[in-house]
Amino acid sequence: MQNEDIIKGQGAQRNVINRFDRYTYEPEEEDFETIKTSFTEVFPKTIVNQVKSEDLPMEYSMNPYQGCEHGCSYCFARPTHEYLGYSAGIDFERKIMVKKNAPELLEKFFQKRGYRPAPILLSGNTDCYQPAERQFEITRNLLQVCLDYRHPVHVLTKNALVLKDMDILKPMAEQNLVSVSLSIPTINEELRRKMEPRTSSAKNKLKAVEILAENKIPVNVMVAPIIPGLNSDEPLAVLKAISDAGAQSFGYTLVRLNDSVEPVFINWIEHAFPDRAQKVLNLIRSMRGGKLGEKKYFDRQKGDGNIAEMIHNTFRIGRKKFFDGKDFPRLSIQNFTGAKDQQLRLFD
Repeated sequence: MQNEDIIKGQGAQRNVINRFDRYTYEPEEEDFETIKTSFTEVFPKTIVNQVKSEDLPMEYSMNPYQGCEHGCSYCFARPTHEYLGYSAGIDFERKIMVKKNAPELLEKFFQKRGYRPAPILLSGNTDCYQPAERQFEITRNLLQVCLDYRHPVHVLTKNALVLKDMDILKPMAEQNLVSVSLSIPTINEELRRKMEPRTSSAKNKLKAVEILAENKIPVNVMVAPIIPGLNSDEPLAVLKAISDAGAQSFGYTLVRLNDSVEPVFINWIEHAFPDRAQKVLNLIRSMRGGKLGEKKYFDRQKGDGNIAEMIHNTFRIGRKKFFDGKDFPRLSIQNFTGAKDQQLRLFD
């Protein structure tokens, strides 16, 4: 049964100690529900990050926001908030850093002498279409810059809010400049509300896949993360649903709880699923050599043991059954201009 004391609408149920701080202040537990989300403008010197992880396929990423309102307790980006002096717990969901100068920084990056274009992942750390995007529209402006310069970009999000920028995505897709990856770890709406409380509903995500596909925008779906004992019985149902909706490919990851993600997740699952919390944690440990996390390249993606192998086999079956013959296009770098094409402006 669900614990009635759970704070609704968020994953973290408390703040966790920042590993870089000697002292920490913890509000009274009853105060957490009254803490409002705050937005702080920050001024980074760059927006494009070079991805150095050996087991990730992209060369560059960019993130218009730090922190994320979606509230996924297992989010691997949570520890990055500690570098800002905040907690990876509730602070990560309620204190959002906003990079309003991101579009200007992206233009400067494109204008660098000798720059050789390669697709950029828009997100990769925190979600570029989290609820804050309705107010700030930084992601929209970044996409516009990519269209202006004819630069390819992969969009990764958990939110059907991506559809609001169809007027930019469609002309980008016509030039093979964009793809969208939607994260759909479950199509069980009751489970979705607990796993990722402020994302779009499973129904709306599937509808977004359908609309994107109808408009000839390449769609990938990340069935991620797979958490044994929670959504590990769903892969075949999810793969059928996303294939029927028009997705051309999919990826998946096994949950891993590194650093301060671990106490956030443990506290969440003990509140959300007290009757099976220990079972889920033990199943995760069975995939991670007795631990809850894994940082080693490649090993962190695949896990180990019988549970992990059963999950991998299920996805192999699903790929053959629902995605056989489907291909995902490679984005084009051939049309990159190195200078803004004013004729492509859709708004000022």
